[in-house]
Amino acid sequence: MKEINIFCFGFGQVAKNFIKKIHSKNLKVKLTVTSREKSKKKSFDDLDYESFQFSENSFDKKLIENLKSSNHILISIAPVDGEDIVIKNFQHILENSAAKWITYLSATSVYGNHNGNWVDEKSKTNPTSTNGMNRLNAEKNWLNLAKKNLPIQILRLSGIYSNQSNILKRIREGNAKIVNKKNQFFSRIHVEDIANILFESLLKFKATEIYNVSDDKPASTEEIILYGSKLLNFEKPETVELSSIENEMIKNFYKDSKKVNNQKMKQFFNYKLKYPTYVEGLNYIHNNTI
Repeated sequence: MKEINIFCFGFGQVAKNFIKKIHSKNLKVKLTVTSREKSKKKSFDDLDYESFQFSENSFDKKLIENLKSSNHILISIAPVDGEDIVIKNFQHILENSAAKWITYLSATSVYGNHNGNWVDEKSKTNPTSTNGMNRLNAEKNWLNLAKKNLPIQILRLSGIYSNQSNILKRIREGNAKIVNKKNQFFSRIHVEDIANILFESLLKFKATEIYNVSDDKPASTEEIILYGSKLLNFEKPETVELSSIENEMIKNFYKDSKKVNNQKMKQFFNYKLKYPTYVEGLNYIHNNTI
């Protein structure tokens, strides 16, 4: 593979790290992305690309030709008002595109609460949050499209952190609080590992498959905050009761407790995580970006 024509619905941190990974391999890249901003030509990582306006209300029709000719399509846009706006607007075009690789980025919130037990791709999906319900509905719609011989895979991402967005930054800014919730486990994944898995899937791909993308060590938020505070030599942040939290998204987060199994991902892609646990991830961030 020497050349890739890729269309990214949404161009956030995952898509950017993926493109950076591809570009680092000296592949010839034609990149098209969508954004809520007005259409314009842009540059990223010394790569010139086209960005087309796309929202739930409208899109620049000039993007259609680029979409038709793209052989790789990444969807990282979350459902809007419960609906997948990519399928809503472009299903017919996707069915008649040149795509040989379509990846939908979902979330492990589709599993809901499993009382701290392990979940894998065969586990029951019983989302407790609106976000999780919408993600699961979108997954079903993408898998229905896959029945029309479209090459679609789904990655269920755990909580994403990066060198720019992480618990160390929140601790330093005074925005980290320990929530008093026992037996609350969640999994996370560094954005570089997501980008690496996406890159591996360019070479090894199986349609209609679902993969959990998470690290090896589920943990409580308290455990991670305490480790981060120790790294930074900060005092332990205050502990608050869950009932005192007003932010609905944070409240929903604490409804779920589960440990996400990543064996299928690691075995299929023969992949060794760069940051197998939060320890390696936070150590790298602390030593290299702070």
